[in-house]
Amino acid sequence: MVHAFLLIKSQPARVAALADELTEVDGIAEVYSVAGDVDLIAVVRVARHDDLADVVTRGVAALPGIVETRTMVAFQAFSKRDLDALWDLGE
Repeated sequence: MVHAFLLIKSQPARVAALADELTEVDGIAEVYSVAGDVDLIAVVRVARHDDLADVVTRGVAALPGIVETRTMVAFQAFSKRDLDALWDLGE
């Protein structure tokens, strides 16, 4: 399994719509809106590196409003926690 983080800059008027559209792209597991140098971060989970290339170049690049993307491939996970526990704020 290949895990990657896709950092996305978008046109300001397209951030919310783009986040929804990204969740429909096969291979994208999660999308977060963030503050900082980028607007969105998508978590990509695919079987092979070739699949990652397809997600980024065919799935994401085809969406209107994308200004720039950067892909960061994860080599190793260090947390043994479940993602829900990691993001739990005690609500």
